[in-house]
Amino acid sequence: MADGTVQDELGFDPDAIKAKYLAERDKRLRRDCNEQYVNMTGQFAHYIDDPYVERVERAPLTDHTKTIIVGGGFGGLLAGGRLRGAGIKASDIRVIEKGGDFGGTWYWNRYPGAACDIEAYIYLPLLEETGYMPVERYTRAPEILEHSRRIATQFGLYEKACLQTEVTDMHWDAAHSHWVVETNRGDRITADYVVMSNGPLNRPKLPGIPGIESFKGHSFHTSRWDYDYTGGNAQGGLSKLKDKRIAIIGTGATAVQCVPHLATGAKELFVFQRTPSSIDVRENHLTDPDWASSLKPGWHRHRMENFNTLVSGGYAPEDLVMDGWTHIIRNLLFIASQKGNEALTKDKLIELAEIADYQKMESVRARVDELVEDDVTAAALKPWYRQFCKRPCFHDEYLGAFNRPNVHLVDTNGRGVDAITETAIIANGETYEIDCLIYATGFEVGTEYTRRAGYDVKGRDGKLLSEHWADGYRSLHGIHVHNFPNMFVMGTVQAGFTANYPHLLEEQSEHIGYVVAEADKQQARTVEVSSEAEQAWVQTIIDKAVLRQDFFEQCTPGYYNNEGQFDLRTRQNTSYGGGSNEYFSLIKAWRETGTMDGLQLKP
Repeated sequence: MADGTVQDELGFDPDAIKAKYLAERDKRLRRDCNEQYVNMTGQFAHYIDDPYVERVERAPLTDHTKTIIVGGGFGGLLAGGRLRGAGIKASDIRVIEKGGDFGGTWYWNRYPGAACDIEAYIYLPLLEETGYMPVERYTRAPEILEHSRRIATQFGLYEKACLQTEVTDMHWDAAHSHWVVETNRGDRITADYVVMSNGPLNRPKLPGIPGIESFKGHSFHTSRWDYDYTGGNAQGGLSKLKDKRIAIIGTGATAVQCVPHLATGAKELFVFQRTPSSIDVRENHLTDPDWASSLKPGWHRHRMENFNTLVSGGYAPEDLVMDGWTHIIRNLLFIASQKGNEALTKDKLIELAEIADYQKMESVRARVDELVEDDVTAAALKPWYRQFCKRPCFHDEYLGAFNRPNVHLVDTNGRGVDAITETAIIANGETYEIDCLIYATGFEVGTEYTRRAGYDVKGRDGKLLSEHWADGYRSLHGIHVHNFPNMFVMGTVQAGFTANYPHLLEEQSEHIGYVVAEADKQQARTVEVSSEAEQAWVQTIIDKAVLRQDFFEQCTPGYYNNEGQFDLRTRQNTSYGGGSNEYFSLIKAWRETGTMDGLQLKP
């Protein structure tokens, strides 16, 4: 660890902090990993019903389009926009979306306080193309949903959209070189290409707590917020809860945003915590019109790339965003600039990065003491892990909510809730009688792709995607899969993970648009990755995963590290270990060669 002048200036013992981190991690390790969550079928299926719109009946479809995009969130919107830019007509693009409108996660997330936690100027896609500027720096859910509709309208994606529709079967018809897609609406439609943009945050999850099925009070998941029960809207005002005892399970990004509103509205609020979130300063503000008018063409991509470079640990001559996400790299650059640190070896840089991380998290923990009045509650709310072990949160009201006499933090010391009865939650051996149970337990991330998608895919010769991936994800660039021609997959697995997820979707959309346009230019009917190219990429992913293995193995369990399980299969199913910037550069260089290396194009 650090020594000499640097350590003297820190004011803490890095070795002691590391030991504390490992001890806290060990409390939370579970053998069942992602299997601890309940699959929402059978008696739990109602938790994923759409409470926001009435079902609109329509006749089944049997037509053909050039492209079917599964998913109407940011990925589907960007894929549609970039395919339009590649010359595909709106009438040749069909989006299938289970929600009642475009928006994806932002269609479902309407809980009070919902807002983006990445700066809106880089988070919202296609700002320059749509000519739109967000109202606030961290814009709220209704505005994000409206921007999704704006994109869909501008690119003509409503024209052929199948909303309130779920894919039930997808198979490759080799005789006609196209995909056959069936849905829960009786559709049997075909397309030359399919784009799988199901998204990592589309299927809500429930914790597998003993007795979860027995609760007889009111309950719902935060992604299906029940305003008929709570009153109010996305801005708060939960007036119907004034005589209710509310429990919320989960203290991640969603709970951080909705707990202050529940605290204001409920008679009593019990917040059940397994692992505290890191809560940094938010400092939201309205967009400065003078700043907005000063921006030059290309500003959006430049700002995204600047942010991504900094949060990925790279160097940029300036920090355009200047927020809690980029703060840690500013700490690192400051330490690195001090006397004696001019010539840094790789090991020294890793050491200093860890110190900068400790420094950042010490400030986060100090903020808890500043804002929370009760010492015991404050101690329980302190996160003991490195900043990017879990998704950092940013909020200016969450911590203060625990100063209210009606709000009770039930910290389970890493164990989670013991049981649920017909009328109560049992934790730490105590029983908490409640009227309503709210699950702020997030979405399935690390479960099998076909489980999250809700359907399997049959490729060439009837090969199932679940079979092809039975021993781990296999692809080229995370996008192309052998034996599944004319199919593109969007997401982080075997691709470039970035905190600003829409940036990855933008890069992948541009890549997919290029491949489709190039196939058309060459009059190819099918595009498929070779087995050799796929295997080479798989090996690259496994080899590169070593770069982050130590970090993730030492992290507290969460969806970033597959709930603490980092075996060979996990390494194969992870993102590109060289970082998102390297990944983006790699696929850009691949396009610039013009050779479609690794892909087989056939007439």
